[in-house]
Amino acid sequence: MQAAKPVQGANPGEGRLVLAATPMGDIGDASARLRDALGTADVIAAEDTRRTKALAAALGVTITGRVVSFYDQVEVSRLPGLVTDIEEGRTVLLVTDAGMPSVSDPGYRLVAACVEAGLPVTCLPGPSAVTTALALSGLPVERFCFDGFPPRKPGQRRAYFGTLVHEPRAVVFFEAPHRLAACLADAVDVLGGDRRAAVCRELTKTYEEVRRGTLAELAEWAVEGARGEITVVLEGAVAVATDPVDLVDEVERKVEDGMRLKDACAVVAEAASKSSGATVSKRELYDAVLEARRD
Repeated sequence: MQAAKPVQGANPGEGRLVLAATPMGDIGDASARLRDALGTADVIAAEDTRRTKALAAALGVTITGRVVSFYDQVEVSRLPGLVTDIEEGRTVLLVTDAGMPSVSDPGYRLVAACVEAGLPVTCLPGPSAVTTALALSGLPVERFCFDGFPPRKPGQRRAYFGTLVHEPRAVVFFEAPHRLAACLADAVDVLGGDRRAAVCRELTKTYEEVRRGTLAELAEWAVEGARGEITVVLEGAVAVATDPVDLVDEVERKVEDGMRLKDACAVVAEAASKSSGATVSKRELYDAVLEARRD
């Protein structure tokens, strides 16, 4: 076995924080840099210490540094000690159970603390359920946003989907398998059954499955139950153009209430642009009002 090489991101002898992506299911996705980091880091902050030790063993790596737990409930209390480790010249490796730290997993608070303290931070790229699901979705994903987990309560979840009615970007989110059917049913009610989506299950694992279709089709499928880690990709909304003629009456009502015509056109055009997702021209609306008055 080749000797492990120190991770990059700081000058020799200088402490640093290293975020490392870990395999989601296939051990073969572990990078050579991750292997080196597991074997050379002075401190390993792990979401689950047992899983991290098992990962190292599976990779044939001997951990020589100190391993500490770093999960949601202890994240804040661990920050001072880990920052001190880095200030004293140690390399701290941060890993989670699967995928990239800070992405719906512990990590960002430690990164922020290191940035605030002026300490070096680097990252070892690797597996990510977000980008893997986007690539497999079969949907246009040139622009996308990631929303973590939707709210658990039905009312809050429906309100969340309400914010996506006119969202032009593809949206990626995680969901627990026992909530998937209710989540997709709410999406159908709020966004409509024709919106396309993809449900990705157990990515990179033996029983990987990707279901593609409309929200209505996927909601019907999910009723039967789904297991494993779930990542959903939702198609972005298609902008619907608004005819300025349809907004004339609204402009005239504002004018009757005392607003100047030019200002009324600006206010109505801006509101219509936000609600439809398509830009409404103030000039075209102004011209439509004048044309209607002449008629």
